[in-house]
Amino acid sequence: MTFSIPFTDRHYRISSGYLALFFICWSLWWSLYAIWLKQRIGLTGAELGILYAINQTASIIFMLAYGVIQDKLGLRKILMWVVSAVLILTGPFMTFIYQPLLLNSFYLGAIIGSLFLGIGYLAGFGLVETFCEKISRHFHFEYGAARAWGSLGYALGAFIAGMLFRIDPNLNFWLISLFGVAFAFLNTRFTPPEYTESQQNIIRRQDFIAVFNDKHFWIFVIFVIGTWSFYNIFDQQLFPIFYTQLFSSSALGAEIYSYLNASQVILEAFFMALIPSLVNRIGAKNALLLGVMIMAIRIFSCALSVNPYLISAVKLLHALEVPLCVIAVFKYSTLYFDKRLSSTIFLIGFQVASSIGVVLISYPLGALHDHYGYQHLFWIITAIVMTMLVFGMALLGRRQLQPGHNKHSSR
Repeated sequence: MTFSIPFTDRHYRISSGYLALFFICWSLWWSLYAIWLKQRIGLTGAELGILYAINQTASIIFMLAYGVIQDKLGLRKILMWVVSAVLILTGPFMTFIYQPLLLNSFYLGAIIGSLFLGIGYLAGFGLVETFCEKISRHFHFEYGAARAWGSLGYALGAFIAGMLFRIDPNLNFWLISLFGVAFAFLNTRFTPPEYTESQQNIIRRQDFIAVFNDKHFWIFVIFVIGTWSFYNIFDQQLFPIFYTQLFSSSALGAEIYSYLNASQVILEAFFMALIPSLVNRIGAKNALLLGVMIMAIRIFSCALSVNPYLISAVKLLHALEVPLCVIAVFKYSTLYFDKRLSSTIFLIGFQVASSIGVVLISYPLGALHDHYGYQHLFWIITAIVMTMLVFGMALLGRRQLQPGHNKHSSR
């Protein structure tokens, strides 16, 4: 594995800046979102499941639209302005609208919040990722080298979030608004290639239909639902609260969790820069299966033990899991599907598929947690992920990456 960091490339720096700033904003609230909902808002496990299901339902709608629209836009940045606006408005929205509504009118707050969070974050982070991946292919650098800065941004945000959370969680939301201004400024600095629009007009409805008629697409979708959906629920809804309960107080647990999360994401950034060469060597399918195997090991470890030191060490495996899965998904999609439709494949085949899974299983898993606790639930999730791992080994495609595969244009 080798590093490839093209610092002299202006487009690489802009792509890295998009990812770093967005992921700082994302982690300032998302890394402690479940803890905030549980401790500050006082939601039950079932209510938490309902809220996540509503959030994911809204995000599915926006991801469906984002994927198709961005593929037609190519490298034009209209949707990036939408994300910029949401980032800037996060402070006032979360403080004066979302929190009071959740406390006084749960379902109304959940619905309104899902629209705001769906547009800017839950669908927005996939949009930002696929937009930057298009930039990387168009200007010929590895996406993982830019995505590493997103991981560093997430680590910085998680570190800051833990400190501010103990003072006042609202401080995190207002800090997001400040970083949102920086994100909007960066968006003014990127100039899309003049010829992108005419090339993207070649994309027709038949091109999108062809993807949905491809059996490889649906095999991929089933695999994603059976793995990444459970990963999302485990890592976002269950693990943060499970982890904080391993300490003498929930406040101390939340602070330690934020530091652990920051450490894990710093390691993730390191591996983001290394993993592309590994994926090119072993193949996208094998890299994806390896990432899912690590996912299963992490969940299985939490089912076996409540030792905070062991759980903390296992959490750090996340630093390998995420780069393997994210990089492999992009490379797998360009092996089997039209490269011009990369936003559609990533947002619909990966993000929407996993979100559908979250919508379907959030409430049942939340209710099972309320009755049986965390560790019985972790056994069930581990069994499902392992079953889907065997499914993926048997049915995912076997094409190999060709030399210079990542150099192809986004056209």
